[in-house]
Amino acid sequence: MKSERSPGFKLFLVGIIGTILAVPLLMVYWLSYDRQQQSATAQNAISAGWGGPQTIVGPVLVIPYDSDNVETVRENGKEITRTVKVTKELYLSPQTNEINTELKPRRLKKSIYESVLFDAMNSGSAKFALPADFGNYGIARESLRLGSAELRFGVSDARGLQADSTVSMNGRNLALQPGKGLTASGGSGFFTFVSWDGAAPITVRYKYSIRGNKRMTMVPRGGETKWTVKSSWPSPSFEGDFLPTNRSVKASGFSSTHKISNLALGQSLILTEDPAAPSRYNDGNPVISGGAAAISQSAAIGLIEPVDLYSQVDRSIKYGFLFIGFTFLAFLMFDLVAGARVAAAEYLLTGAGLILFFVLLLAFAEVAGFTIAYLIAAGAIAGLLTAYSAAVLSSWTRAKVIGGLLLGLYATLYVLLNLEAYSLIIGSLLLFVALAAVMWATRAIDWSARGDARAGSHDVQDNINAIVTSTD
Repeated sequence: MKSERSPGFKLFLVGIIGTILAVPLLMVYWLSYDRQQQSATAQNAISAGWGGPQTIVGPVLVIPYDSDNVETVRENGKEITRTVKVTKELYLSPQTNEINTELKPRRLKKSIYESVLFDAMNSGSAKFALPADFGNYGIARESLRLGSAELRFGVSDARGLQADSTVSMNGRNLALQPGKGLTASGGSGFFTFVSWDGAAPITVRYKYSIRGNKRMTMVPRGGETKWTVKSSWPSPSFEGDFLPTNRSVKASGFSSTHKISNLALGQSLILTEDPAAPSRYNDGNPVISGGAAAISQSAAIGLIEPVDLYSQVDRSIKYGFLFIGFTFLAFLMFDLVAGARVAAAEYLLTGAGLILFFVLLLAFAEVAGFTIAYLIAAGAIAGLLTAYSAAVLSSWTRAKVIGGLLLGLYATLYVLLNLEAYSLIIGSLLLFVALAAVMWATRAIDWSARGDARAGSHDVQDNINAIVTSTD
């Protein structure tokens, strides 16, 4: 008669089966990643004709001026120095600029995928004046071509600009032209010609609407910039180099106010080069504009989804090994201590059911949301494995233990996913309790013994059998 395998060998075999199940678990993880990429592609397709993440800059008054450039050239073998008149541009930022933005979010769907877009109504006023110490900047006032000045507004994705844009100077409406934006917005935007003598300050009032998605970024330019944003979106993400001085976030929406001075910007009101685009908060891609002397700083507000179902599914899959480990340990204890023989194929089928939970979770989450999908998947797998355990362990009472273990694990995982800050400590305590329970239950087992030669294991087995079978 063939002797029974030792407890140590059974433990080793269960470990090998658990390791093999890592392959399909990783395949489910890649499936989740692939579905997330498909979702991102679908969201980009939804917003393709709407407008991308928007960056607004300005207004900035751009004034051409004449400058003398000294050049050294070589003619007939001799170096000749000559002076050449060139036209350059002076960038005059406003002394004060107040911008009011109303963000109106909207959801658009394509198949099962959804994207959050927005309409941004921007209105404000800016005051321009030549500084009293203008002569200290090394540019002669008489070299300024004030009659050819341009008032420029930067909008990173001009496709989102709407037809209701208006700009007025000292109460007089100005005709708007496309293009000639500012470098910080990627050179995209609109402008208008301004005729000004430079003697008295001018006040510019503007209003324009843009469409976009994901993020609204404002690049401050001026002595003092005040940006006020209001929206009905309940989950804003405040980003950029400047955070709001005041904010209010409620379930009905949010409001925020940024106040930024040119001392914080580190920029003069008068510049001879247009600063480059912000190097951060541009969808993670650094933007470098050649030739610009400085990098612009920004304040940004993102419209984020309060719950990202794909990140929650990914996090739950990472706990898959715990589900397999705890369930296999329960089967192993029934095998070693209670005398219920569990074959390798039965371990594999049970592990397949545990992995199927994550596939069901992903599939239903895309349609019904994460919480409902979690209840459906957990209920289906717990019921399936409980019924299967009744046949494997030859006892409905033992199967109820497995079912209770699974429901407890699924409930614990849901808590871990919602208490992200405490997930590590809860998970480590759970592992400690499980390890302590296994140590206590197997303290009398001789792991190298075979069959009935297990020294000291009879008493443990009789006690466990008595407890379990007494309830049958």
